[in-house]
Amino acid sequence: MPTFAIRLARLTGRLLLTLAAVATLVVVFLVAIVLTDGAGSGLGAWLTALGIGTAAALWRGRRRTRAARLVPFLPVVVAAALTASVCIPTAPTARQYPPALPFVATQHWSLATGSRVAVYHYPPANTGARHPVPFVYLNGGPVRGISTLDHRFLQLLARQGYDVYAYEQAGGGRSDLLPMDQYTVSRSVRDLGAFIDRLGRGRVDILGFSSGALVLTRALADPRVAARLHRAIIAEPGPMDGPTARIAGHKGRSSARGLAPAMTGPRSTHVPRYAVAFGLMRLGLLTPDTGLVGQAEGDNAFTAADLGSDTASAYCARDAHRIPTEDTAQNFSFSPAASLRVQQTVQDSPSISPELRRSRTPTMLMIAECSSQVRQWATAILADDPAIQRTQYMPGVGHHMWNGLDDNDDRAAAVITAFLQDRPAPVPNYPTRDDIPAFLRARE
Repeated sequence: MPTFAIRLARLTGRLLLTLAAVATLVVVFLVAIVLTDGAGSGLGAWLTALGIGTAAALWRGRRRTRAARLVPFLPVVVAAALTASVCIPTAPTARQYPPALPFVATQHWSLATGSRVAVYHYPPANTGARHPVPFVYLNGGPVRGISTLDHRFLQLLARQGYDVYAYEQAGGGRSDLLPMDQYTVSRSVRDLGAFIDRLGRGRVDILGFSSGALVLTRALADPRVAARLHRAIIAEPGPMDGPTARIAGHKGRSSARGLAPAMTGPRSTHVPRYAVAFGLMRLGLLTPDTGLVGQAEGDNAFTAADLGSDTASAYCARDAHRIPTEDTAQNFSFSPAASLRVQQTVQDSPSISPELRRSRTPTMLMIAECSSQVRQWATAILADDPAIQRTQYMPGVGHHMWNGLDDNDDRAAAVITAFLQDRPAPVPNYPTRDDIPAFLRARE
């Protein structure tokens, strides 16, 4: 028995040493991925780790018998097999665009900026009053396709007589990709101005949601683009500039994050290649233009389930177990690398407050009760933009205010149309600028 115990201890020790050697080589591989920014689909890092492992195995086996010299190579073989999966694409490397939607035609417009964007048009209903000013929708993301849930809301506005246009910003949905270094928030603002010019209908009413709202906010601070806007609606905005992005403040009432069932469906992050690529990009250890996973491949691989709890955070806690399906698997499109790139350009941008204080475009701000956005992102705009005529605090909804639940779509549409038609608001004007301190102090 003592002899067996000794043998078992030796075997266990060797196994632990082997596992430690494998782990060390995997760490070496990941460090090399970071240092090389994933060059050559990670092949350079893989060869580096393999070379270091082989050299170490030769050194460890130099005094062993010929057969025993092969033993130190076992960790090298195991580590090489594990890390090779990070270097092999499993998604197409050429962009696979979503198929056409069955309920609306997809047009493609080439803008003066060089962007080629997918455009959707919902003409006003034949019955009832028609509104002469075109209505433009800027969706959130950034660099995400327009969800079927949003399309249904746009159809609702068209049925109420609005001539609705929406476009997917460059790189999102069915719009063409850009070189990674061209994804900037400034480019998004220029694309908006170019889209309105291409529309050729004069000034437009515009609704910007989430990251689309921050693009709209920056457009209001740019006199060249603001001159093309008739009325503006800023709904649940992201941070408008670098100083605002660095604010760590209060959020709205509790969202469904952590309460809702986990999203089902395939996840790219269950594949080692994309788990490593997206994880290191999110940590800032790989650039959005990394050589590990190309932009098109990353777009093809990313799924709705990869968003995880981000979707749940857009709904109130009370809705945790009835969160609607926002999109179909066929229509879903999100570019993680381009999105990070755009967000970084916002964080690196100087304050736009001086320019925003000169805004003259009639504007409305919409804030959700269960907003997952930092509230100072919205109140900073309220404080700086003198042209905000009303703020609408929307009870009973989260970040995604029009979501198909109960009468939420109708309530959001009522607030939007009342402002566009300069009619009395259906909910109180709150918070006003004077209310901001108390609004931010309010407990969840």
